[in-house]
Amino acid sequence: MSRKRRLLLKVEDAAIDFFNYLHEEKPKMLYFFPLILVAWVIERWAFSLSNWVPLALAVWLTIQYGSYQRKQLVDDLNKKWNRVVLNISPSTPLEHCEWLNKLLTEIWSNFLNPKLSTRLSDIVEKRLKLRKPKLIERVELQDFSLGSSPPSLGLQGMQWLTIGDLRFIRLGFDWDTNDMSILMFAKLAKPLIGTARIVVNSLHIKGDLLVTPILDGKALLYSFVSTPEVRIGVAFGSGGSQSLPATELPGVSTWLDKLFTDTLVKTMVEPRRRCISLPAVDLRKKAVGGIIYVKVISANKLSRSCFKGNPSRRQLNGTSNGFSENKSDDKDLQTFVEVELEELTRRTDVRLGPTPRWDATFNMVLHDNTGILRFNLHECPPGSVKYDYLASCEIKMRHVEDDSTIMWAIGPVSGIIAKHAKFCGDEVEMVVPFEGANSGELKVGIIVKEWQLSDGSHSVNKLRVSSSQQSLNGSSNLQVRTGRKLTITVVEGKDFAAKDKSGKFDPYVKLQYGKVVYRTRTSHTTNPVWNHTFEFDEIGDGEYLKVKCLNEDTFGDENIGSATVNLEGLMENSVRDVWIPLERVSSGELRLQIEAVRVDDQEGSRGSPSGSGNGWIELVLIEGRDLVAADLRGTSDPYVRVHYGNLKKKTKVISRTLNPKWNQTLDFPDDGSPLLLYVKDHNNVLPTSSIGECVVEYQMLPPNQMADKWIPLQGVKKGEIHIQITRKVPEMQRRPSLDAGPSLSHLHQIPTQIKEMMVKFRSLMEDGNIEGLSTALSELEMLEDTQETYIEQLETEQMLLLGKIKELGQEIINSSPSTIRRSYS
Repeated sequence: MSRKRRLLLKVEDAAIDFFNYLHEEKPKMLYFFPLILVAWVIERWAFSLSNWVPLALAVWLTIQYGSYQRKQLVDDLNKKWNRVVLNISPSTPLEHCEWLNKLLTEIWSNFLNPKLSTRLSDIVEKRLKLRKPKLIERVELQDFSLGSSPPSLGLQGMQWLTIGDLRFIRLGFDWDTNDMSILMFAKLAKPLIGTARIVVNSLHIKGDLLVTPILDGKALLYSFVSTPEVRIGVAFGSGGSQSLPATELPGVSTWLDKLFTDTLVKTMVEPRRRCISLPAVDLRKKAVGGIIYVKVISANKLSRSCFKGNPSRRQLNGTSNGFSENKSDDKDLQTFVEVELEELTRRTDVRLGPTPRWDATFNMVLHDNTGILRFNLHECPPGSVKYDYLASCEIKMRHVEDDSTIMWAIGPVSGIIAKHAKFCGDEVEMVVPFEGANSGELKVGIIVKEWQLSDGSHSVNKLRVSSSQQSLNGSSNLQVRTGRKLTITVVEGKDFAAKDKSGKFDPYVKLQYGKVVYRTRTSHTTNPVWNHTFEFDEIGDGEYLKVKCLNEDTFGDENIGSATVNLEGLMENSVRDVWIPLERVSSGELRLQIEAVRVDDQEGSRGSPSGSGNGWIELVLIEGRDLVAADLRGTSDPYVRVHYGNLKKKTKVISRTLNPKWNQTLDFPDDGSPLLLYVKDHNNVLPTSSIGECVVEYQMLPPNQMADKWIPLQGVKKGEIHIQITRKVPEMQRRPSLDAGPSLSHLHQIPTQIKEMMVKFRSLMEDGNIEGLSTALSELEMLEDTQETYIEQLETEQMLLLGKIKELGQEIINSSPSTIRRSYS
């Protein structure tokens, strides 16, 4: 290329840069060019204006070009200065920070000490349960106070550091205190007998801190540069003031030192960092749990060679699991991702290649205001039933007091990746490199669906705000946590991990709240629907609901997942409808509907005269008509299963008809529960199939007045059911109870009849009479249902009798208090 050509190209580039500068800095100036062009045309072809137009244009262009040159010079100087600061001068001189320690001393006793003591006590309590020495069977944290002496910061000063594009503050941390008090109560394991009190009365931590502002100053990340020096003073005692040397329990002092150091290393030693949020507005909200949607999108730059040097990889069959030097082709790499959040784990499907894409979304639950999402990458070697761990990465999240969420992770070269979700429902995408790998990164999406707050409200989802959600976000007027009933409905489940190789799957659910345990009926599908409602007396002090799903089996029921549900912050007259993911299994979710109801309001506020506790519901199932044909022969074997709260009853089976007549009466204690009817088709071999369902609205019926209804069945194209229902009230009409003699005698005869039926079963099985077996099975089921009916009726009679005795005693006390007082005296 000639010299003249190169010069023309430089002039052309300079002109383009100049016009780009005019377009960005002074966009309105460009509109003057058409006007100048029109003036030039008039000057050239119509009539002469004056000579000042070309002169003014030249002067204006000269001024603008001078401004452009000055701006270019300033930008060049700034770039050179940034290069000097970032590369040549990575740190500033030490700055004295006596003011910081003085401020810390002023706010320590009334603000920082209580806040840090509460926060750290929760962390220490969790760690104590997970890790304890063999000499201790159980340990409990009874008291936690950090004392009146705050740590010292930056005694030798602090300085700003620059690493990459991030700015850090580095300052020393020295905490040497002898007035702290951490009291633990330990039960000693065998061969030792008894208990001991472990007292931590001194603490020494020394190291260097790194503090990093992120998100334009909305939060600070802090961590130790390296593992700090930690010393803990321990004393032992068997009584209140008795103190014994630490050698009384060997290894305990070393255990506490190691426990404290390991906790620091896993949470706040580089590159692990913790977060302090600095919200612009503090709404005084404290989160106690949240629902998180995690989407594992894709991975990039996966290669066997990049994970080859990972020391945490597990070896498979004595080899490096296919990481041989001659396997440079990564197209057959089969990987999946396992997502962890506390005790909850989920995994994606297996995908092929170095850039797999999963697009798998999981519903996760958090039981605190902070959490760590960990993503473990595994390989499934072809032809092998085992899989190999490759690498992992993690994302931390924290609720901010302005009702937003901060998420951060370790970036490339130990950098920082930070995102800010300004409201619930705001999706955040992050690309996080795998730790310890030469390459490879994971792309994930995170949506915080809602935060559950300690005052009973929920954070607002701005993407989907409904009237019910708005009511939840008001101030809670239910601060009292006692005297309420918890109504918990196990609605349905989905995606359960069926472990039975035979294909048989019979799930049911157990609920434990305090010492009360309930269970649902057994279903026969991986996506069951129960709609079972249970009632608990609410327990204070943050009691959790424990949920356990099991698969019913002849040789012992098998656990198919469990969960812990935080019931803190429930509001009255508002149903919390949540999908709870099951923990410690690969898949499975359970839908619960939870409602808190005042005991005093059960009669009135639940909407009707029902729920008095002294009456009962009399339901007569008369007949059905025009039902759906469930069999190939064009008929059905229909029966009705009735669900009333946690009570379940069913009618007899009417064979081979679409217009059955049951004429069966069922009684339930009137507590206001929903009354659900499920019409089923009986089958001896296959699971029963549904041929319709309906809800009976009885709550507004006048007492002791019978309602006769034909109710259309839902979920099917046709079919109706004929019922009669009456709300019986004993004050207005005495209940026609079971005759004591015949009922009890019949109840005592049922076990004998069941034994006779079992003998009949054996003879029918020996004869191979399948139809007889079917008839005998129906008779056995009817006997069991009859037995349950009598027992429930007797329990209802007992409950009514006890209530009457209590009322009678209260009337006697109220009517003649003076007489009773004289008799007592």
